[in-house]
Amino acid sequence: MTEDFVHADFNLGTLDVIDLDANPIQQFTKWYYEVQAAGVTEYPAMTLATCSSDGRPSARIVYLRGFDQRGFAFYTNYNSRKGDELAKNPFASLCFYWKELERQVRIEGRVNQVSSAESDAYFAGRPLNNQLGAWASSQSGHLESAQVLYTRVEEFRQRFAGGPIPRPAHWGGYRMVPDRMEFWQGRPSRLHDRFAYVLNSTGTWTVNRINP
Repeated sequence: MTEDFVHADFNLGTLDVIDLDANPIQQFTKWYYEVQAAGVTEYPAMTLATCSSDGRPSARIVYLRGFDQRGFAFYTNYNSRKGDELAKNPFASLCFYWKELERQVRIEGRVNQVSSAESDAYFAGRPLNNQLGAWASSQSGHLESAQVLYTRVEEFRQRFAGGPIPRPAHWGGYRMVPDRMEFWQGRPSRLHDRFAYVLNSTGTWTVNRINP
C-alpha cells in the first residue's frame, strides 16, 4: 500500500510524485538501499541523541547495525555515557543525513537492550582488535593516557590467546522501537518535502505532510 504525494517545483514547472509506503520501516528500507546503491559513503552512520534524567541532551555518531520491523539496532558499552543515560531515560532519537541525495530521516522512540543471544552473535563477528577494545575500554570514563589503554589491550590479547573471545557483560546491543519517523527530501528554494509517520494507540501508522 502506498500513498502518492505530488510535489510542485515552481522553479522548473514540473511535478514529482513521491511514493510513500504506508509502513515507515518499509519506506526507510527503500531509501536506505537507494542510498547504498548510489555509492554514498558512511551510509549507516547516524546521530544518536540521548537525554539525562535531568533533561540534559547529548549526541554522537554511531552505526546502524541492523533494522527490521522490530526497530533499529546499534551496539556499544552499556557503561558509557549513552548507556547510562538510556538506563535512566530510555527515550532517544536517531537522525540520518545523506547529503548526496538530499535526504534526511529522523526517528524517535523507546530504546531497549537486545537479547544476549543477539549481542553474542554480533560480537562474535567483530574483528579481533575490536573485540579486545571492548574489553579494554571503560568507555566515557577517565583515561590516564593512551598507553594505558594500549597496555590493557595487550593484556586481554594474552588473556584470550588461543581461543574465542567472549562478549564482555558490559557490552551489547540496543534496539530503538520507533513511534515517530520523519522523511525529509531536499527541494529548491528550501521548499523541502517532509512527511511524518506517527504510531497511534491501535498500533497503526498515520502519515501526514508537514511544512518544511
